[in-house]
Amino acid sequence: MGSKSTNAVLGAYTYLEFGLTVLGYLPIMALSSLRHRGDPTQRIPGRWMRRLGRTAGTLTPLWKLKVEGERPSDIDHRGYVVVSNHESTLDPFLLSFLPWDMRWVAKEELFKPPVVGWAMRWGGDIPLRRGAGDSIRQMLDECERAIRGGISVMMFPEGTRSRTGDLLPFKDGAFKLAIKTGAPILPIAITGTRAMMPKGARWFGETKACAKILPPISTEGMTDDDLKTLREQARNAIRDALPDLRERYGDPTPAPDTRAPAPESV
Repeated sequence: MGSKSTNAVLGAYTYLEFGLTVLGYLPIMALSSLRHRGDPTQRIPGRWMRRLGRTAGTLTPLWKLKVEGERPSDIDHRGYVVVSNHESTLDPFLLSFLPWDMRWVAKEELFKPPVVGWAMRWGGDIPLRRGAGDSIRQMLDECERAIRGGISVMMFPEGTRSRTGDLLPFKDGAFKLAIKTGAPILPIAITGTRAMMPKGARWFGETKACAKILPPISTEGMTDDDLKTLREQARNAIRDALPDLRERYGDPTPAPDTRAPAPESV
């Protein structure tokens, strides 16, 4: 059997096992969501959502997913603002292997389809309608409620996927939230996820992907005047970690990053 035929068979298998995994978890997630409604941390529903991601990511032979780096010792007891570069719609499968509880911010469109959208809503994730001021405020309010309840939130500060692997400018929202709540920033550098579903491909791709936990960045004593410095410190940490990570996992390093800083918006 040729490589294209093999990839098609494995891709079809991956679609099937993902669908069956979601359907298998949905009843439990629905009950968990109902039982824990009103909990600002959504800790238990979120654990079911990440179990779903880890199960689906482990069952396919196409993906080898790994986490590197040191887990913060206090992350079970206080909220962090976790930020990562964003290379693929399938980044959450890899990031589900991070060993702590989080609520995730995701674009509102992902919550609308049946089945997958139900899983995201019942998993306690936080929707965001990009470009809509009322939705942004609601998202930030819910993130603040979660952090003050003692759980971390996960955000992609680029705001959208990088099509080329170049690190896009970071937006301000995650860093405003961290300064307001006093939560540390926890940067994560990821590589290999673009190959999980190559642009224009019909099938899932074969890849080795890794999420590397980088040292936390304290926001103690910071004010809004420090926002740009904090934002660029987090971006530089991820940017500097990517070349070595990509080289070790066989992900081609993109052209040098020459993009301008982000505007002051979410």
